[in-house]
Amino acid sequence: MNATADLLAFASAGHHLPDAVRGAALILLTDTLAVGVAGSSAPGSDGVLAAARGWGTGDGVPVLGRADRLPAAGAAFVNAFQIHCLEWDAVHEAAVVHAMSVVTAALLSACRARGDVRHDEALQALVVGVDIACILGLAATSPLAFFRPATAGAIGAALACARIARLPADRYADVLGLAHAQCAGTMQAHVEGSIALPLQIAAAARAAITAVDLVSNGLSGPHDALTGPFGYFPLFDAGDPAALVASLGKVWRTPEISIKPWPSGRASHATLGVLAGLPGDISRIEAFVPPLVARLVGRPWIDGMPASYARLCLPLLAALMLDDGHIDPRRFTPESLADPRLRAFGDRVRIITDANPDPNALAPQRFAIHFDNGTTRKIAVPATIGSPANPIMPAAHARKLALAASLAHMPKPIPEPLAMLTGNAA
Repeated sequence: MNATADLLAFASAGHHLPDAVRGAALILLTDTLAVGVAGSSAPGSDGVLAAARGWGTGDGVPVLGRADRLPAAGAAFVNAFQIHCLEWDAVHEAAVVHAMSVVTAALLSACRARGDVRHDEALQALVVGVDIACILGLAATSPLAFFRPATAGAIGAALACARIARLPADRYADVLGLAHAQCAGTMQAHVEGSIALPLQIAAAARAAITAVDLVSNGLSGPHDALTGPFGYFPLFDAGDPAALVASLGKVWRTPEISIKPWPSGRASHATLGVLAGLPGDISRIEAFVPPLVARLVGRPWIDGMPASYARLCLPLLAALMLDDGHIDPRRFTPESLADPRLRAFGDRVRIITDANPDPNALAPQRFAIHFDNGTTRKIAVPATIGSPANPIMPAAHARKLALAASLAHMPKPIPEPLAMLTGNAA
């Protein structure tokens, strides 16, 4: 078998999830639904919902944090936007893929549209889709050019939804091909800090639903979509996926995913974790980071920056952490961004690229914190807070979930995650 055949065999097979994988998946699903609920009141969410209403309304799939319901493709689009728009969604750091985001939004639509999905069926589909998205990122050896969370996410989500549609195994190649045909999204949106970034996640979730709908109605797709001359790896990312694809179902990737404590680019979290709880008498912060970290969040403070840019601006984020002791998504306002006191804090940050040769590395990082009294504290961060090697504590995660629920367009308790995903009590 080749890599494509191995991937499709894993995608269509039945699986017994180890307890540790089930536990991690449930925690991550709860986290992902919560940040999607919070995103219902974020800048741009009203406009995204209004656009999706133009594609059709009715008694369809619920929109997270709102009373609205939409047809499956539109709901997947809106929910995926809401999950990613606050930069609060979980990420597989080594893969540089927000693997939960696209898969969860698409699965919510697929499960609710079908209506008779069992909890174990939904959880298996979630883990299968997330693990596929992760290994596509892990196999990449080239720097990010296309927005990997959207491209890898679309493929993982489409194959997860194929399970919910209960397609025969011989149609999964068509689903893969049609998902690949719709892959899109570049890093230009990230460079500019544009709200187009979560829109690329949204489009990927909608593409996953569309791919499965088309195959369910008899259409086909190209069958060499992974490694063909214009397949995923020759086109979107360099790399040989064979060994990682062969590990699917043997090494589970879902438990490797990091939970974000704060609503900001993941590359900022090592710095924020170091600054949390430190006194404000800091004269200079030197962050020695891999090239990807500098590329993702080492951007200058600019006047009039939108919230989508601000969440990726390490000088601003460091200033907010020093001022508040945490990052609150409600602080990304024009008043905060124009505050000269925060700007003075941000000017103390120095971002220094280290010699890490891996173009996809977010760790390790190290810091030199210089204080007004002339002392210096040096801190090494081999694993960023929220990662499996440095996990977020349950009490801190509970506070995140409570804050997320309170930010909903229509605040109310977040249901049990599998009940929310499937619409069924058990």
